[in-house]
Amino acid sequence: MNATQTFICQSDLINPLATMGLQMSCILVLSHIFHLVLKSIGHSGPIAQILAGLVLGPSGLSRISKIKEFFYQPSAYDYYSVIGFFFSIIFTFQLGLETDIPYTVRTIQTAATVAYCGILFSFVSGGIVSIFLYKHLEFIGSNYFVYGLFVIMILADTAPQGTARMAAELKIATSDAGRLAVSCSLINDLSCILLFCLIVSLNSGKGFGHGIVCLLITIGMIFIIKYLVKWFNRRNRNQKYLKNTEVFVILSLVIAPSIIIELMSFNSMVNCFLIGLMFPREGKSARTLLFKLSYSLHNFILPIYFGYIGLQFNAEYLGKVKNVVLVLIIVGLSVLGKICGTLAAYQYLKLPLNEGLVMGFLLNLKGHADLVLLGGISKLITWTLRSRDLLTITIVLNSVISGIGIAVFMRREEARLAHRYRFLEPQDTDQELRVLACVYGSRHLAATIAVIYALRGSKTAPIAPYLMHLIELSEKQKSLKSYHELEEDELNSEENYGGNDVLEINDAVDAFAVDNKILIHQLKAVSYFSTMYEDVCDGAEDLRVSIVLIPFHKHQRIDGKMESGKEGIRTTNQRILRHAPCSVGVIVSRGPAGVPGFTQILSGSVQHVACLFFGGSDDQEALACSKRMAAHPMVNLTIIRFVSMSSSLSAGSSNVEDDVYFTDFYNRYIRSGQIGYVEKHVRNGAESLGILREIGEMYSLFIVGKGKRGHSPMTTGMSDWEECPELGIVGDILASSEFNIGGSVLIIQQHRNTNV
Repeated sequence: MNATQTFICQSDLINPLATMGLQMSCILVLSHIFHLVLKSIGHSGPIAQILAGLVLGPSGLSRISKIKEFFYQPSAYDYYSVIGFFFSIIFTFQLGLETDIPYTVRTIQTAATVAYCGILFSFVSGGIVSIFLYKHLEFIGSNYFVYGLFVIMILADTAPQGTARMAAELKIATSDAGRLAVSCSLINDLSCILLFCLIVSLNSGKGFGHGIVCLLITIGMIFIIKYLVKWFNRRNRNQKYLKNTEVFVILSLVIAPSIIIELMSFNSMVNCFLIGLMFPREGKSARTLLFKLSYSLHNFILPIYFGYIGLQFNAEYLGKVKNVVLVLIIVGLSVLGKICGTLAAYQYLKLPLNEGLVMGFLLNLKGHADLVLLGGISKLITWTLRSRDLLTITIVLNSVISGIGIAVFMRREEARLAHRYRFLEPQDTDQELRVLACVYGSRHLAATIAVIYALRGSKTAPIAPYLMHLIELSEKQKSLKSYHELEEDELNSEENYGGNDVLEINDAVDAFAVDNKILIHQLKAVSYFSTMYEDVCDGAEDLRVSIVLIPFHKHQRIDGKMESGKEGIRTTNQRILRHAPCSVGVIVSRGPAGVPGFTQILSGSVQHVACLFFGGSDDQEALACSKRMAAHPMVNLTIIRFVSMSSSLSAGSSNVEDDVYFTDFYNRYIRSGQIGYVEKHVRNGAESLGILREIGEMYSLFIVGKGKRGHSPMTTGMSDWEECPELGIVGDILASSEFNIGGSVLIIQQHRNTNV
């Protein structure tokens, strides 16, 4: 990379570095101000950051000669290029590290179709643009074919950095549309970069030889980092995170080969992405890098990264009407080409065209790679500064116009892209299940992971589990700091903010990932019990989960009795049940001699599970939950349906719904022999209670719906001694200290449109 070579050879490093530091500070301040203003009208952070760069650049304050002399030192451009290069390395590496590999594999055909349709249409519009530009701009001894290819690539390229950041800002990063957009942008960007490298190779005698060297360097570095990470994980077995020196070593091994590849005139973004993609996900190394990089990336690196794009905008070029017309034509063809291509792909795939329009704008976002391509053109063809300014302005305006378009259409499509599956009942077992499991400490972990493992169903069924560690904020803490401040300061104390529980939870999650190839994404919520439910509900909404799993506030002693924990846990659970934006499952961990039998599923033992069906929407949700578990090879499921023999029971509409739902369930799962079935006829609650006592030792897990507090003859009298009404009548009985059973209990509450 020319900028790197020039930077290394500079004789005066201090003055440009000082002004660059001040300029970065100004970008951070202005971008924050713009973000506060634009956020209220639906615009995202990247647009505010690009505008901050525009204000500080040659089109804004730098038009003043004194400011320009101070901000733009003779070698400042090389410094900004180097900083942008390093920022791009870090972001691309983290993008690979955060890539959802199972989702990407499942949707690779759809993502490739959308991405390459956009590229194809952009090739057409880019070809028209290149012909138009070649006639109106001055080129000296240029190769028209090479020039045309570069213009096409610039118009066809999509910045995954901008797409991922925009999706996160709009809170659609966890939606199908948001994840598909990031996958499409990655395919798009990597394809354009590989084409760029191919052109460089064809125009250089040593190109192919250098390309093979770059490939070998990347493969070798992947293996080196893989074994180094495993060693770091073993070395820090009793630590929560890696040491800063170890993090520095890993990042150095990412940056060093990237510099070598750039010095060979190739782009290093593919190298960085592959290293991040192949990075071992389980263990302390990945957890530490995600924690260390995420805060710096979103609060420092990305604002400067997008601000640097805005700095390239030079409005002096737009002083003539002819130039304005040129810019409008190019930007219009660029945006139109990408949108038409995306809509064509959505029409072919029979996907909603409204989402395709939003996708088209997302895939039109530009970034650092496009500026790199501009530098690549300069190495192969000779052109004027006017030509470069034109394409630079096009890149910046594309991103700004796309950001505005996304904000406008998101207002119209917000409901369509909102939380889609808020409960389990409408989902098939082959659809991805998104689960948010909460634990207050390591005591709740084994039963929670066992339920997650069972909910996965068959080995091919997709699941996206999240584990949120709920940590009580000490009353001694006067003001709630950001979690990253807590993590570095107070959270290191073993007595507060999780203590040894953090280490035990990390180790258990890592071991589970190694044994079962299921990656559990970890989160933390540090707050007072009075507001902790808000963190859980907000997390469930942002992650678009279908069910939240919470542990019961009581735990079983060795003698089988249930002992109450902190009262704050119970009140938090009650508020989650009232306010959750999806279904909720309460896990009561029970078993013989105080050891939950259902946790043995983690060791490969077949578990007998019973789903109790009395009727109602919650029991229907319990059936939906159980049918997923039935597909698990280590689960033997039996449905036990309680049928009333009392003539006083009225055949209301809810019973008709139960019959219709259960008949469909019976025909699909029970008749085929996949699930066992037992029918119990009872007259009153006493008979129901007797049956529960009979089967209490037969199963390691009972699944039951919470149920509304009605007056069904099947449960009459069972609530006379209720202890925890938030569990429902049957759930309260099964969790009672006076009712000793040999299995754990999962009480399900289906999401309702109104609070209950």
